[in-house]
Amino acid sequence: MGNQPNQALRFVLLLGLVSLFADVTYEGARSITGPYLSILGAGAAVVGLIAGFGEFIGYGFRVVSGVVSDRTRRYWAVAIAGYAVNLLAVPLLALAGNWPAAAALIVAERLGKAIRNPARDAMLSHASHRLGRGWAFGVHEALDQIGAVLGPLAVAGALAWKGSYRYGFAVLGIPAALALATLAVARVTYPRPRDLEPELRAGEPARLSPAFPLYLAAAACIALGFVDYSLAAYHMKTAAVVADEWIPLLYAGAMGVDAVSALVLGRWYDRKGLPVLWAAVAASAWCAPLVFLSGPWGLMAGMALWGAGMGAQESVLRAVVAELVPRDRRATGYGVFNAGFGLAWFAGSALMGLLYERSKIALAAFSVAAQLASLPLLYAVHRRLRLIR
Repeated sequence: MGNQPNQALRFVLLLGLVSLFADVTYEGARSITGPYLSILGAGAAVVGLIAGFGEFIGYGFRVVSGVVSDRTRRYWAVAIAGYAVNLLAVPLLALAGNWPAAAALIVAERLGKAIRNPARDAMLSHASHRLGRGWAFGVHEALDQIGAVLGPLAVAGALAWKGSYRYGFAVLGIPAALALATLAVARVTYPRPRDLEPELRAGEPARLSPAFPLYLAAAACIALGFVDYSLAAYHMKTAAVVADEWIPLLYAGAMGVDAVSALVLGRWYDRKGLPVLWAAVAASAWCAPLVFLSGPWGLMAGMALWGAGMGAQESVLRAVVAELVPRDRRATGYGVFNAGFGLAWFAGSALMGLLYERSKIALAAFSVAAQLASLPLLYAVHRRLRLIR
């Protein structure tokens, strides 16, 4: 396999198609898990805890997955196993009879994502060498989020037609099967994605950059204050801010903003560097006040900012890791990075679930302050990255 840019682009597009179908599946499910848990008898604190613990598992286990991927070099095997667990848990939610059973499946879905992501991101990073880090991850995220728009729309249609959350989960088995089939095609077509990136050059560092821990701390601040959609959806349902069928539609709209933001911010990052991430964080930090302290119009504005923040996280935030981690340790680097990110997400989600029941103003203040605390750390990383580049 050569290193031509068109081969790298085809690989990114093929994995993007896998992600499109996968996101139809689990983002469609994610758009209604908050209300579904509420129907099954879970309270706000429980919803926040489940969402946070799921994200903690979904990020924390990536250390193990990343190390195993790098040591065995079996990136495809790890990725395929993870996708299988990730996707098959979703239609099984239709059979959950109580909130603990649903919670177990929600966590299983996140575990599958933890298994697959370091290996997949390492393979994508090899293609990004030729295409531009931000652009490659941005294109992948845009395709990913097309699925994330279609999934909630499909669920919204199921709710409007049948009025059943269980039916909504059941129909998501179709895109799950399509994702696994497309993944098999990608595996056969590109058996060695690492060949898309040159071998380590003489004199090139083989260890993590000294800026990596600082960057991880900045990302942890962002994760700590970023509101999980399950809690936002729970608020929409219990506070009756919007009708039930609007909850997945708002999520679909946010995913659309995510897709466009990932493309734009990814391209800008390749040209301007980390200041692009500063601007995205500074804007999206104000999501929580709009979502939890305003009416329907403020809620929509808040969800747009939420989508822009997600777009930055899934394009620029991932692209920077490839700058800080050498080629042969890329899966481990992504695993460590995402574990720290997930631990902070878990802590923040659990805390914000508790704060929701006591003071929505305190929840909003905490969310804004935690995310803005990342800006000075990102500035310090920017100064060090300029030396690397």
